[in-house]
Amino acid sequence: MLQPKRTKFRKQFRGKMRGAAATGSSVSFGEIGLKTMEAAWITSRQIEAARVAVTRHLKRGGQVWVRVFPDKPVSKKPAETRMGGGKAATDYWVAVVKPGKILFEVAGVPHEEAVQALRLASRKLPVPTKTVLRDRLAAAVSNGLV
Repeated sequence: MLQPKRTKFRKQFRGKMRGAAATGSSVSFGEIGLKTMEAAWITSRQIEAARVAVTRHLKRGGQVWVRVFPDKPVSKKPAETRMGGGKAATDYWVAVVKPGKILFEVAGVPHEEAVQALRLASRKLPVPTKTVLRDRLAAAVSNGLV
């Protein structure tokens, strides 16, 4: 599973998930991407399950980019434990995603195959998603070609 090698603090507050994604909202690396429509926490297990679904469908062809990383610790107290005693230990790690964030990108395979692979990945995730294509004009401008 994905998790940080080290963090400055072991435990975090839950926080708010307001607004749209400020960064990572355009397809930058691949040709087609999977974009979130709602804010959510995506666990490291869900990210890994989606990644495995994409790579298996593509038969390890093409290239896949995972654009999210679970860097937020979520703590959980054991079952049937009394209240108090401080904050519990870290149970799992999540990535906070906001609407518009690109989760996965795919390149090097036919369009229909990439769409089908990303559709399979979306079934493993707790948020509604849609597939988006790379904006050729914006990519050309950012690379200094236009």
